Parts: sequence; structure tokens; C-alpha cells
Amino acid sequence: MHAVIGLGNPGPSYAATRHNVGQMVVGLLAERAGGRLSSVRSTGALALTAHIGPPPSAKALLGVSTEYMNVSGGPIKALLAYFSIDPDELMVVHDDLDLPFGALRLKRGGGEGGHNGLKSISQALGTRDYIRLRCGIGRPPGRQDPADFVLSPFSARERADLGAVIEEAADAAVDVLARGLTAAQMRLHTDRG
Repeated sequence: MHAVIGLGNPGPSYAATRHNVGQMVVGLLAERAGGRLSSVRSTGALALTAHIGPPPSAKALLGVSTEYMNVSGGPIKALLAYFSIDPDELMVVHDDLDLPFGALRLKRGGGEGGHNGLKSISQALGTRDYIRLRCGIGRPPGRQDPADFVLSPFSARERADLGAVIEEAADAAVDVLARGLTAAQMRLHTDRG
């Protein structure tokens, strides 16, 4: 079984911020599966096991940490252990400052690019070799601190397109589960240029 984990911060005050785009994608996947994420004992995470995508669909664990982004590695490690899922089967959906708003990229492994959520996961798991679905949020305008930018809501113009971006990211995650990373990368990166 694969795990699709959406990064973000807990609570309603963060729900609509740029840093929570990963949780938005996982929330949509859970909604499409007709389920709801619920607390998993002793993990610090919410999760749902569901069949994802069109038949024959893949069974996957959808999850989010209930801890803050910077310490999400512990809950994610505990969640993978609880469901006996190897880190090789992990896909993390996260915001990325280095991609323009709406751009999506898939890769396995690599650095964390200054992303504290990814750093926490890599440190907790002892590996960087997991799949990342990078959701572009763009760079902060002017001299705005990147930390303030990621914790701010999307602009009105971005919100107009956000639903379509979340849908496309969810489709990309399903594509990885259904066809494998390489085929999903070819489709996503070719279609989007």
C-alpha cells in the first residue's frame, strides 16, 4: 500500500494558507473516495485508507499530521509504522516557493530546498528517497519574508484558479498510484511544459 501525505499546519487559522496546499490535495482525494480523515491512535496524525482513482483503483493511505509543519516528521513516521508502509511507498504533497503558482512537479528524492516540513520528514525517516509532489506557490512579492508569505492566504487572483490546481495535483497523485512515477512524470511534465 502507498501513502499520500499532505503537508500543512493544523487548525482553521492555517487551513487556507499557501503552506497548506498539500493538505488541500489530500482532503480532495479523501472527498473523492467518499471518506474522511480521522485520528489514528498514538501517531499525531489523521488518516484514511481508501481505494483511489478509477477502477481498478489502488488502495492507499491518505494522511496529514496534526502537528505543525516543522515537526511533522515524527507523526508521519509513526503513521507509516502503524500501517506497515515502507518509506519507498511514500508520496509527500507540499508547497514549493521555487515553482510559479499552479506549477506541479513530481520527483523522487533530492534535497529539501529549505522546506522545513520535508527536512523534518527526511530526518525522522532517515532517508530522502520518497516521492514528492511539488505544488508551486511562487515567490513572495518585494521584500516579504518567505515565512510570512507561506503562512498567508492565497491572493484573490490565485483563489480563482486554486480549485483547478488542487484538482490537477490530486489527479497527478492518482496517476502515480495507477501508472507509476515515471509514467506520471512523463504525462504531467509533458502536458504542462
